Amino acid sequence: MKNILNKLLLPFTKESSLAGVFFFFVLSSWYVLRPVRNEMAVSNVENLPLLLAVGALAMLLVNPIYSRLASKTNLRKLLISCYLFFIVNLLGFLFSWKVLDLEGVIWLGRAFYIWCNIYSFFVVSIFWVVIINVFRSSKTRNFYGVIMAGGSIGALVGSEISKRFASSFTESGLEFFSISAIILLFAALCVGLMLINYTNSKNNHESNQPLGGASFDGIKNALTKKDIRSIAIYVWLFTGLMTIHWMTAISIIDAWSSDSVERIALFGQMEQLVTILTLPTQLLLTSIIINFLGVKRILFLYGVVFLIVFSAYAISPTISIVIFATVFLRLFEYAINKPTREIVFSHLKENDRYKSSVFIDTFCSRLGDLSGSLFITFGSFIGVGFSLIPLLALPITGLFSYFGIKIAKETKIY
Repeated sequence: MKNILNKLLLPFTKESSLAGVFFFFVLSSWYVLRPVRNEMAVSNVENLPLLLAVGALAMLLVNPIYSRLASKTNLRKLLISCYLFFIVNLLGFLFSWKVLDLEGVIWLGRAFYIWCNIYSFFVVSIFWVVIINVFRSSKTRNFYGVIMAGGSIGALVGSEISKRFASSFTESGLEFFSISAIILLFAALCVGLMLINYTNSKNNHESNQPLGGASFDGIKNALTKKDIRSIAIYVWLFTGLMTIHWMTAISIIDAWSSDSVERIALFGQMEQLVTILTLPTQLLLTSIIINFLGVKRILFLYGVVFLIVFSAYAISPTISIVIFATVFLRLFEYAINKPTREIVFSHLKENDRYKSSVFIDTFCSRLGDLSGSLFITFGSFIGVGFSLIPLLALPITGLFSYFGIKIAKETKIY
């Protein structure tokens, strides 16, 4: 009994707890905005492929700028620069929403949808850049469940804020949501700096010297290094499959209700359900599951999870299946697969930890979104119904699992 208790308490340290608080504020800021982003997606469902294409292009343009900044600065300054940039962006959206006319607000909503996709990936990616550079030893893989749990609590709080103030969207637009996100992101910045300073003084993890390298290192390494390329393909396939799931779900939700307030509330409720199930798994089981199954089996099993979800859509395309699919996929992602992928990133060389990881998490993810939306568009063009389109993607789930095994072999992390 004592040994079991010790195993459960092992991941709880001052460093992992501080990292968990950091992630709490990061995901709180995003989940305040996420239901609004989802509502923008439903409102612009016919334009989603174009919006996703613009988002992917924006990611491709922003990454060299980020890599240049990473080459010239250290971890502390990188965190400050990126998070302050997004805070200023939110202030700009808040101001614009107040002064534009109705037609301008419609276009601002589309711009906000594109920006939200960039925001969500970059603020989380920068967070993980900090984490994988601070927690790199084999022992620290036990910390990732606690860290993810902090994010899950943040997601719960952010979703609750959005759900409770959903009606304010029709009255005030982005005002309340933007102000909340600004406060939470600033808090994340403060806690992130505390974590960097603490671990640097204790273990000298962080170098005060600039990283060096070139602006296109992240892109170049993803193309030329086979291990980085396999990870990039894996993330591209993952986000493509998630987009196929999400656009299928959106079509079902759109048919279920035309009330934007009701849909925003549903999105918030689904986020909370995910968190209720994910949080105890992260706190108590994530490190045990990762150590028991190993990296290779976990990366492989995600394809099986998608296989089950896509088959369920074909059998019963209802709102209940949307809730089941969303919760099932994201439970596996947040509690098991995401921390496993970050363990893989933590074993990469320093240049790739700073640059390639962000390029993969941003551009490759957005490219996956675009690919998934084009897959949906193609299915609709040839006359396949939304609920049956996921069946066409079943071979992709097998390819996805194949690259999971390939990553484990190439990185030698089992």
